[in-house]
Amino acid sequence: MKYDAVIIGFGKGGKTLAGKLAKTGKSVALIEKDPNMYGGTCINVGCIPSKSLIHSAASANPYGDAAEKEKKYREAIEEKRRLTKMLRTKNYDKLASSPNITIYNGTARFAERSKIEVKTGGKSIIIEGDKIFINTGSTPRIPPISGLSTTSGIYTSAELMDLDNFPEKLTIIGGGYIGLEFASMFSGFGSDVTVIQDGETFLPREDEDIAGEIKAILEKSGVKFRLGAKIKYVDEGPKVVFEWNKQDYSLESDAVLAATGRIPNTSELNCQAAGIELTPGQAVKVDQNLRTTAENVWAMGDVTGGLQHTYISLDDSRIVWSQLSGSGNYTADSRRNVPYSVFLSTPYSRVGMNEKEAQKSGIDYITAALPVSTIPKAQVLKSTDGILKALIDKNTNKILGAMLLCAESYEVINIIKLAMDMDADYTVLRDRIFTHPTMAEALNDLFTL
Repeated sequence: MKYDAVIIGFGKGGKTLAGKLAKTGKSVALIEKDPNMYGGTCINVGCIPSKSLIHSAASANPYGDAAEKEKKYREAIEEKRRLTKMLRTKNYDKLASSPNITIYNGTARFAERSKIEVKTGGKSIIIEGDKIFINTGSTPRIPPISGLSTTSGIYTSAELMDLDNFPEKLTIIGGGYIGLEFASMFSGFGSDVTVIQDGETFLPREDEDIAGEIKAILEKSGVKFRLGAKIKYVDEGPKVVFEWNKQDYSLESDAVLAATGRIPNTSELNCQAAGIELTPGQAVKVDQNLRTTAENVWAMGDVTGGLQHTYISLDDSRIVWSQLSGSGNYTADSRRNVPYSVFLSTPYSRVGMNEKEAQKSGIDYITAALPVSTIPKAQVLKSTDGILKALIDKNTNKILGAMLLCAESYEVINIIKLAMDMDADYTVLRDRIFTHPTMAEALNDLFTL
């Protein structure tokens, strides 16, 4: 079979591009190896299910008895399964209903530059595409710790979110943002959570005041940290044996989460058959237009080794579409001020530079800060922990970046991003009229220097 376009992976970028191409009359083949992944990582095993569980954890009683915690946890898992199944079905039906889209359930690999071999239902078929798009995402990285990949009770983030039995004790290997979201989530359900990190510095990319506030909030909820620990091995139990502060420890728990990052999903693609180069980190090598080293092949999303957010995969589809539709005026170099949010019990959101980066760049800046406890809406929400912080260029009055550790920060950060994209002075947010009481109105006070 031959198609105008072949898309490998049913992720955010792939599904969006498939829909646009089909509407213009192009024939599209969309290949997905796992029927439980229609819609991609975010909908099925990433941001949507984790935020569903975080939402459920917010109404749980972490101090209840074992039966109460187990009941609330099971209800949350069932709600998460209902939600992901509903969204997965909607994603599939939306594309499957198009007469111009054919969905293949199978594993794809390049046979040559324009031909894809699909293994499906115990057989192999060859499909050909004038243009091919890779959107295969990423997969959890399992570090080479003895026993980690062979011991029962060890989970990746996707697996832990589908665990039937509530873990009274949870050990998390890795102190990055994935690990911290799960620490916040499960401590909310009432788990006894310990985070083990090899590095001495907590959240080394963040400013010390922000990192300190995040750590304090998590510790307030009962999360324990073992920073600068060296894991020796993992054994049945599951049990993590590690050295910390020059002493050996053995920590047994009901479950262990390996939250040590993600790697691009390229191992099954046979990219060399198409002349597609990979980076040293095994990501697909792309240029600013997301073209690979094969003329007719593009790549989008996590598989390119860039920022791992579903909205980046979506934006990648815009970059590709810009070329396919003829304008070509939007590239990866056009992208500015990408925000991110971490959905802790007190959410953390950031866009642009922090002080560490501004100092390294030699920029003359002013720091603005505001305690969350001064915000009326935070008092209404009974969520007064945290801090709002922003950096302003002293010479131009432009906003360099913002760090918001507060309730609803994931919404407010988008306002600051918009102001930065529009190259507005900080005074625009200082003097803007916001509704009351809202978390957004705190921007008036934050930017009053």
